[in-house]
Amino acid sequence: MTFRATALVLALLTSHAVAGTPVVEVYKHPDCGCCGLWVEHLKQNGFDVKVRDVADVGAIRNRLGMPEKFAACHTAKVGDYLVEGHVPAADVKRLLVAKPKALGIAVPSMPPGSPGMPSPKPVAYETLLVQPDGSYTTYARH
Repeated sequence: MTFRATALVLALLTSHAVAGTPVVEVYKHPDCGCCGLWVEHLKQNGFDVKVRDVADVGAIRNRLGMPEKFAACHTAKVGDYLVEGHVPAADVKRLLVAKPKALGIAVPSMPPGSPGMPSPKPVAYETLLVQPDGSYTTYARH
């Protein structure tokens, strides 16, 4: 994406409310605190979130089709996409505006400093654009 296209997407994201976007349906274990923090991050960024507490997030992830190699502690659905892990709300907004052909986006594992994972020692991490065949490209760097 060119600088001009990126600037346009960011302008659209900041100038339009999230109202009218699909509900984010989050599947998480009932005892997971970081998942709850990520849900709060989404809500603070204008998303309507429905939480589904489940005993086996991996089974849901598998049923929805997100490859295990992208696994994190929670899986979400928004519109036609899956969102795996501690993905920043800005990346979810960008996904919904850009509408790429993809299964969804993922932040595998649980990187310190990502939304819902506060840390005094944050690390650099990437949001990945995941294809149905399990291939991926970098969607964003944080």
